[in-house]
Parts: sequence; C-alpha cells; structure tokens
Amino acid sequence: MKKKDIRQFILSFALALVIYGAFMFAMNSGIINSYWSGILIVACINVVLSTSLNLASGYLGQLTLGHAGFMSVGAYASALCSIYLGTSFIVSLFIGALAAALVGLLIGIPTLRLKGDYLCIITLAFNEIIRIIMLNIGITNGAKGLMGIPMSTNFTIVFFSAVITIYVIYSIVKSRHGRAIISIREDETASELAGIPTSYYKILAFTISAFFAGLAGGLYAHYITILIPKVFDYNKSVEILVMVVLGGLGNLKGSVIAAIVLTILPEYLRAFSDYRMLLYAIVLIAAMIIKEKNLMPHIKEKFSKKKDENKEVAE
Repeated sequence: MKKKDIRQFILSFALALVIYGAFMFAMNSGIINSYWSGILIVACINVVLSTSLNLASGYLGQLTLGHAGFMSVGAYASALCSIYLGTSFIVSLFIGALAAALVGLLIGIPTLRLKGDYLCIITLAFNEIIRIIMLNIGITNGAKGLMGIPMSTNFTIVFFSAVITIYVIYSIVKSRHGRAIISIREDETASELAGIPTSYYKILAFTISAFFAGLAGGLYAHYITILIPKVFDYNKSVEILVMVVLGGLGNLKGSVIAAIVLTILPEYLRAFSDYRMLLYAIVLIAAMIIKEKNLMPHIKEKFSKKKDENKEVAE
C-alpha cells in the first residue's frame, strides 16, 4: 500500500470508530431508545446490501434483481447452522455468506452471458425460484417460518460488518481488478479486444456481491429470529436496487447514504406506507431516464449556476 492509501485507511478507520463511539454513547445514555437502535441495525444491514449490489449493478453495469435471493440463502444457511449444528454466530455468518457466494457463482456462470433486460428478467426468475424452494422444503418450515434462531446480532456486529463491506468493495474498485470491472461497464467489446477476461471479472464481481448479500442475510436472520420466505420476494430486490439507483450507480458513498435514508424515512412516513412501492417505481423510472439521457451533468450545472446567482445577490 502507498503512504497516501495507508493514511486514508487510518483516517477512515478512526472516523468509523468515532461514529461508532457516538452511537454507542447515545444508546447507552438513552438518547437513542431501543426502537431506534433496532432501526439503526436494519439500516446497517441495508448498507451491506446496497454497497454489495453496487459492485454488480453500479461498477460492473449489470442490472440484476436477484439480490434478495442471495440474502435469503445466507439467512437460511446461517440460521440452520445455528439451530441444528450449534455453530458459533461468526461461523454461521461465514457459512451463510459462502453458501450465497456459491449460489451466486452457479447462477452467474450461465446468466451473465445475457445483457440488459434479459439479465434483469433471468435474475428476477432465479430470485423467485430460490424463494419457492425455501417455501417448499421441510427443513425451512415453509410458510410457517423458521423459528428458534438465536438473537446474536447487535449494533456492534452490524456496524463493523458494514464498515468491512464498504472497505472491501472500495479496495476492489480501486485495484486493477476494479479498473477491469469498470472497463467492462464502459465498453465490454473494447475490454475483450484489450485482452481483459470479461467473463471472469463479471462472475467474480457477481460472486463477491452475492457473498456480502449472504452476510447481510445472516445478520438479518440472527436479529429478527424468524425467517419467512415471503420477505425475500422480488419487492425486496427492487427495494435494494432502489437504494443503489437513488444513491448513484457506481457511487459507494451514495449507496450508504441512500440505504440509511430509505431505512429511516419510512418510519416518519408510515401514513404513506401503502404507496412505498409506487414511490420506488417512480424513483427507478426517473433515475433510468436521467441516466439514459445523461441529464445529471446538466442538472448539476443548473444547480451550481443557481448557487452562484444566490451568492451574488447576497453580496
């Protein structure tokens, strides 16, 4: 690592510790009650989900709707290990994440040959296949829900899981592997002609993304303590994708902010909870139009001009 990278890592880690310390102080002193502590735990889980999906959809440029399926694999695998094998919490999380990565690898090999809408549809189909399997096999207890999962997830675990996920994704993106992944997003044909093994990097990014989705699933299972297949339907995949799109495809900081906002905001807008998916659809459509028409530079330019005009008026 270069000295600049080491310095940046130390500063980022120190900032994470300060944020963690502030939240722990607020929780222990009663400033943040148990209800909002639970919301923060869910927000951290969503950060893991959104940042991991950003690797596949944002940096790789492959629009997928199967992230909830990988989350469910990690959730059920880690929960079953805890219940029937009696493994420790950390080991169960790791097994769940590996199981999700394996499923991601098996799905990624045939599906990543497709592009665009076809890839989106096929990953959505696999999401539903995984959900139906979880619904119909006996060991998961089907629609009744898998119960008896130990409640091991706490704020410390999810916070540092989110920090590790962000660091790993950031490190991958800034490495030569990340540059290869981004080049595939920009122009896959040109990348192939330049000698980049596009299939390898597409499967690699997809598998890593699935690994962290499985980790988030394990954290979720050991916090909620009951798993119902319905939770991991296509609506959940859309919800995660909205976080990535709203935060900005290929924008890691944006994914973190969007995940936190979209977790906390519904608590203040419970009166509009029935219209949540409609709002998500509108956000997705608007984001796709902006991206397709390349309107973001014009929007930024307009806001900057307005800001300058306001400064001149103030002076």
